[in-house]
Amino acid sequence: MKKALLFLSLCGAPAICAANPQLLAIGSLSGQHDLSGLTGALENGVDSADVLGGIGSGLAYAGNNTFLALPDRGPNATAWNSDVDNTTSYLSRFHTLSMQLIDTPSNGLPMTLTPALESTTLLFSPASLTYGTAVPAINTHNRHFFSGRSDNFGEGVSTNPRHARFDPEGIRVGHNGKVYISDEYGPYVYEFDRLTGKRTRIFSLPSAFDAHDLSAKGGDEINLNTSGRVANKGMEGLAITPDGSTLIGFEQSPLIQDGGDGGRANRIVTIDIETGKTRQYVYDNHLADTNKNYNSSEILALNSHEFLVLERDGKGLGDGSKAVVKRLYKIDLKGATDIGPLKVSGESSLLPFAVNKSLFLDITQALQTYGIDVKNIPAKLEGAAFGSDVVSNGTQYHTLWIANDNDFLPGVAGDNRFFVFGFTDQDLRDLSVQDGLVAQKFDHRR
Repeated sequence: MKKALLFLSLCGAPAICAANPQLLAIGSLSGQHDLSGLTGALENGVDSADVLGGIGSGLAYAGNNTFLALPDRGPNATAWNSDVDNTTSYLSRFHTLSMQLIDTPSNGLPMTLTPALESTTLLFSPASLTYGTAVPAINTHNRHFFSGRSDNFGEGVSTNPRHARFDPEGIRVGHNGKVYISDEYGPYVYEFDRLTGKRTRIFSLPSAFDAHDLSAKGGDEINLNTSGRVANKGMEGLAITPDGSTLIGFEQSPLIQDGGDGGRANRIVTIDIETGKTRQYVYDNHLADTNKNYNSSEILALNSHEFLVLERDGKGLGDGSKAVVKRLYKIDLKGATDIGPLKVSGESSLLPFAVNKSLFLDITQALQTYGIDVKNIPAKLEGAAFGSDVVSNGTQYHTLWIANDNDFLPGVAGDNRFFVFGFTDQDLRDLSVQDGLVAQKFDHRR
């Protein structure tokens, strides 16, 4: 396992300083169909059951040039049934991609990236699940498939693992070869067999995340509840520590009792994979330079206690506007307060416990420097992963990969795209000078 120096922040306050990652390559994956083997059309009458899209909702490195890419709950842009928020019986899945990154200049960048779809894996439970009116036709007695339809739930709180509705948003690969996926409907964190897609474990989350009154309409579900995750703003990000021992889930917005969507006190929950024990921490998503609060799309582990958090607006390609905020911030949970035992809630009560953050990469600025207009930067940059080290023009780089969710609308939001950044040990040393950091180890395999 190759390791290099990384520098961890000891700053007392958020600092406007960053490493200097270089944009190495941009690749895209087009096409209308995946490799699920599904046939027929979805209920909206427009999209096929094997439609390819949205695969940058989550991105995980799986070794060598292999990545797992995650679409969310499926197409819901076509108006066909407002009672289910126009969601469909799109079966939950992940894709295995081959990413050929070659040290050959292309389109003004030093490297060429060629993504290819290798396989599609559908996700299922061996035990029965509760559906609404649309039970997957391919279900068998021991394969009950998850799908994106918002009415696929029954009795119990939102985190009841028997609910069939699933909105995958974060994905990581463990040392044991298992695949871990986080979701917005529950929120859920599940373990799956990578080869078959079978759910093999359910992680219990703190009761603070539960919504008690459920509805197939997200807006109604928000209005019905005074606590729990905000509908469609659940566990958006997922990280795994390099040693494979801990999962780190990140809510997209604050819980209802903490201010809800538009608030600034997000919760991070860590899960010990062996014991299932959880801890909770607070992240302040407010940015002083824009004086706004932002939703968080991803979390990525640098080591056992420091992470990168992706904050973004919803502006750019796909929204018909100009991208402004797409940034990665570095945080450190070492010494942070576990708020779980304190049972505190509410923005004013949580913010004193918020971890410090410092800027690692301004993605919007980096893409503009390359020449991409802010109107053409994808609105929904959501997936992030570290990949293998590469050599370009004689320089060795660690790689950081960013992917977009195009909402299954390539004609509006563009293709599924992948942006590869390279950063060096010297970048991190320079950051240490600016930010008063101490050297630790960086492990790129996660």
